[in-house]
Amino acid sequence: MAIQKKLKQKTRNFIESKHMLSGITVASFLESTIVPIPLEAVLVPLMQARREKLWLIALMATLGCIVGALFGYALGYYLFDAVGDWVINSFSSPEQFENVKQQMHNQGFWFVITLGIVPIPFQIAMLAAGATKYSLGLFLLASAISRAIRYFALAVVVYYAGNKAEQLISKHKTKAMITLTVFVIGIWWLTTVI
Repeated sequence: MAIQKKLKQKTRNFIESKHMLSGITVASFLESTIVPIPLEAVLVPLMQARREKLWLIALMATLGCIVGALFGYALGYYLFDAVGDWVINSFSSPEQFENVKQQMHNQGFWFVITLGIVPIPFQIAMLAAGATKYSLGLFLLASAISRAIRYFALAVVVYYAGNKAEQLISKHKTKAMITLTVFVIGIWWLTTVI
């Protein structure tokens, strides 16, 4: 009980802290680079508690992820030979990574957007983009679009649903992810047909 009480107090202190926005940026950076735990678990309650900073929280989470994406890209670009095996084995499998590399060659931009939205560790896309020397500009643009969709969509839900947002997201998360993924894949397909 005492640990739970302390954790709740620390969470309240963080929510009211002047370092809350920078903390979210750092947490987003870490989530996109080394901590494969969805940031949504922290963002939604934080957005509910600080609705006056709702859009700024989504923006800072997006910026933290973009910086993390740049770091992951650089890691894949410059250090893949040295650390690639460790990262692949930590976050996926060699077969999965080979598939990702092939997708980067074939449909890099849309592939990064898709991986940035769906609940698959984004580290895979970052490393593959860097390891395959995919265009840094297109990679950062795709990362920004996908993560902005993800974080600003949470902000929209909190804006309209208020304190029921967490429950609503929990209840419909799978359907929303499937719908969003189908939508992105549909646009991706249309760009290849046109």
